[in-house]
Amino acid sequence: MALASFQTASSRNGRLSATLSPALGKSSVFIMPEIGRKRQFLSYRVDVARRMQATNRLSEVLPFLKQGDKDAVKKELLSEIEPLDRGAAATEDDRMRIDKLAQKLEALNPTKAPLKSPLLNGKWELLYTTSQSILKSNRPKLLRPNGPIYQAINNDTLRAQNLETWPFFNQVTANLTPASSSKVVVNFDFFKIAGLIPIKAPGRARGELDVTYLDEDLRVSRGDRGNLFVLKMFDRSYRVPTQG
Repeated sequence: MALASFQTASSRNGRLSATLSPALGKSSVFIMPEIGRKRQFLSYRVDVARRMQATNRLSEVLPFLKQGDKDAVKKELLSEIEPLDRGAAATEDDRMRIDKLAQKLEALNPTKAPLKSPLLNGKWELLYTTSQSILKSNRPKLLRPNGPIYQAINNDTLRAQNLETWPFFNQVTANLTPASSSKVVVNFDFFKIAGLIPIKAPGRARGELDVTYLDEDLRVSRGDRGNLFVLKMFDRSYRVPTQG
């Protein structure tokens, strides 16, 4: 219903105005001196202008604050995992502390669709994991992987590869099936013993990987069994073999 308005006669304090709003279901009258109304309007405009300036300044500063937070959390995470032998030397308290730091970093993830990002491509070096199948921390140290461990991903071919170095040099390749903008189903196709002897992977050899943080040099991922992986970029140009 349209609003109707009327003006009252002038009073001692100056001409007054009132507004009748039938749409409210009953008379609703607001009366204020004309001069006071103009002053209030000017004050309102000044207040709006100041708020817009403050909002603009905040919008300029926020990205820098977020970048500073991200860099600080990254630095703390890398510092905490450095003495933990990729996680093999981690206690339960260590694992809980690392997981909380990883969650803080994941909340600041600058890459919202990691599977489509070129930042994902290349060979990544494993810095930390909770996966016992990789760490093999129940074995004597001489029988564990002692050299660098890598994981390579190419999102254009949807291929992945895990590579151990000294002393075993085992490898495994896999096909990736996207499940979301950050998660893939991993279907392993070939294992290579000592990097030389190919063995076709059984059909049940599969898993999931969710890329929860990604930037130019650091990646955080989580597996379907709850394992955490922290990796740093090693070789951006590396290509995973299209066949095992």
